[in-house]
Amino acid sequence: MKRYQNINILLIEDEEYDVRRVINTLNLFEETLKVRDVVSNGNEALDLLQSDTNKYDIVIMDYQIAGSLKGEDLIKRIKLIEPLIQVVVITKHTINITDFDFANKLLEAGAFWYCTKYPGDIEEYIYQPTDFLISIFNAYEKRLLQSSSNESNKKLKQNISDILDRKRIIGVSEFVNKLFNKIDKLAASDVSVLITGASGTGKELVANNIHYRSERKFENFIPINCGGIPHDLIESELFGYEKGAFTGAASGKAGLFELANNGTIFLDEIAELPLSAQVKLLRVLQEGEIEKIGRTKKTKVNVRVIAATNKNLEEAVKNGNFREDLYYRLNVVPLMILPLKSRKEDIKVLIEHFLEFFSVDMGIETPKISDDAIQFLVNYEWPGNVRELKNMMQRLLFNLEGKITLEDVQANIGSRIRSAELEHSGILFDDDKMIPLREMEKLVRKKYFEFVRERSESDAEAAAKLGLAPSNFYRMSKEIGLK
Repeated sequence: MKRYQNINILLIEDEEYDVRRVINTLNLFEETLKVRDVVSNGNEALDLLQSDTNKYDIVIMDYQIAGSLKGEDLIKRIKLIEPLIQVVVITKHTINITDFDFANKLLEAGAFWYCTKYPGDIEEYIYQPTDFLISIFNAYEKRLLQSSSNESNKKLKQNISDILDRKRIIGVSEFVNKLFNKIDKLAASDVSVLITGASGTGKELVANNIHYRSERKFENFIPINCGGIPHDLIESELFGYEKGAFTGAASGKAGLFELANNGTIFLDEIAELPLSAQVKLLRVLQEGEIEKIGRTKKTKVNVRVIAATNKNLEEAVKNGNFREDLYYRLNVVPLMILPLKSRKEDIKVLIEHFLEFFSVDMGIETPKISDDAIQFLVNYEWPGNVRELKNMMQRLLFNLEGKITLEDVQANIGSRIRSAELEHSGILFDDDKMIPLREMEKLVRKKYFEFVRERSESDAEAAAKLGLAPSNFYRMSKEIGLK
């Protein structure tokens, strides 16, 4: 027999003769099976359970005992107090172990197992002692498994709660309040969603909230920037390939749709998806299957698709750059995100949020910001939307010298990199803060990438302004911490 720690038992039995027989049977494993208390009626048992739900692992109960509370009603009350407690029923109500109706009633009530007390010819032990003892150990195993499962579920739920806290949408405007309601409705369904809005408005943030509030929340959420991957690689990234599918394919690769199976895939900048990949994406949405490169057999997947774009897809359809049938498949529920300048009520709340967030991250006290500085920020147009506001708050804290004033804000608007700023920034040309050339290059590159991206409609447009391939822009952005 597997070795256990103490298994604590509450015995509910009103006949002394049967109490003795049960305890004699349990004493065959007295080093493990401990009868902590014996009571003669259901109400006494419930009082003990309510006083300390952790005291008992197993309840052994007579089916028919004194008092009005017994049988299935007592089992249900016990399970309401502590669902993890396992109930083993002993009874002389029947010695017919094939009485399926009786057994089914007990199981539906929440019992783990039942056995007959005796046919009348056993004096010292309960009838079927071996089966009875095995049932006790099996019941304890079930308790351990359920307890472990509950702990795992608690941790998963806590992880999801932590993610939602980090990804929470900040705002008090009527638009944001309506957005919360829409997200809740979308989370309760599985429909495809097309999120539109200018760059930096938080489209991926909305997609995260839809996923992590849905039934798919324990599965993968996989974001992909369609404009950040070269066209000749996008199909292999999305759908994968088999070993030997092309020169250099030394092993097979699972595509992002396979990795997102049972979860959600977020296709950002969907307008940048090449037509060849659009055909395969349409099949995923229509048939729930993908075509891996080098494989003739289709692969079934169950993936929710949320797409986003800052471009007019209807115009792209008219111009022949986007498939009309795919557009309607993606645009089952359209969700438009307003630019920051159109919801000015949210700006002050966002300022306070980002100042507090980055202050905690930097280990400093959250600074005060003057009223005229806040008013200036509220009236600013914010071409880079929430992303630009977030970056500005980080810069202000980085260069902080006390309270944030209007002059501080005006000096940081746009984060324009000029040689004078570099010379007097206190970072690059400071006798006490000299840094390696590689770090200086990374810092300048990060500032300039931010500057260009805030003034671009998409990663692809920013890459073009910098003279980079979209894939190189995406890779370099990740290297300097912007992705």
